[in-house]
Amino acid sequence: MKSKKSIIEAGINTLHAEAQAILGLIPYINDDFVSIVEQILAGKGRVIVTGIGKSAIIAQKIVATFNSTGTPASYMHASDAVHGDLGMIQKNDIIICISKSGNTPEIKVLTPLLKHAGNLLIGMVGQMESELAKHADLILNTSIDKEACPNNLAPTTSTTAQLAMGDALAVSLLMARDFNADDFARFHPGGSLGKKLYLKVSELAERNAKPSVSGDASVKDVIIAISKNRLGAVVVVDENHQVKGIITDGDIRRMLEKYTSLTDLTASDIMNNNPKKIDKDTLAVTAFELIREYNITQLLVTDAENYFGIVHLHDLLHEGLI
Repeated sequence: MKSKKSIIEAGINTLHAEAQAILGLIPYINDDFVSIVEQILAGKGRVIVTGIGKSAIIAQKIVATFNSTGTPASYMHASDAVHGDLGMIQKNDIIICISKSGNTPEIKVLTPLLKHAGNLLIGMVGQMESELAKHADLILNTSIDKEACPNNLAPTTSTTAQLAMGDALAVSLLMARDFNADDFARFHPGGSLGKKLYLKVSELAERNAKPSVSGDASVKDVIIAISKNRLGAVVVVDENHQVKGIITDGDIRRMLEKYTSLTDLTASDIMNNNPKKIDKDTLAVTAFELIREYNITQLLVTDAENYFGIVHLHDLLHEGLI
């Protein structure tokens, strides 16, 4: 069993080696890289990404990133390609073939077949004298000095370099397409990520009760309205249903501390006439930011100056936004 110190050193050394490898890729963001971005942007087909072994796993991740950021892409395993999957490639598709050595048997067999089909072939490769590098139309150079593995065998630094180069390409394409948060939301409608990008305050407020009282309502009526609707607040409105203020559980506690007699008090006497508000069309994640900033548990939701509803901290927790 290795010592705690040696284990920590191994982890740190691995991160240093991989970080240096990524920085070493900077000179390879060159004219070829620009040409690749331009070709993909101008292309009328998909980007087919292929590889073998660990490079195949990196290819799958790059495909997922492309698809989620506006570049249509498909994955093809290099071994399966020569057993029928070549049929998935259409004439307008662009192919990215990933290999550290560029000389594995599968890549040697596949490369001339890809060239014969006439598609643009991009080699993401770590050896510039390899078969893949020689046959590729354009190169994404992912050369490294050595693997982080102490035996210089297990793909570690090399796959990190491939992954980073794929991300650099995806982000460059994203920016060139002016791909924005609304576009991202269309491709990520599920889960908390999607909700942060599209879920609006109105959708939450509509699920809740809409407690309100008039300014001359008694304290008893106010307390009943707060307790009945379980939102910790009631909104004070005028005859036109415009917001005059809000009364929360905290306002009730402060009222009890301040007044000895409650007989003549009305909602107008105890309300907060400057409540924290949010427009119904605002993203729900913004509501959470305001609730956190002001250390409150609910926000008044408005439609212009009209009362629309209430959004509570629990609504945001339920949606997984926190």
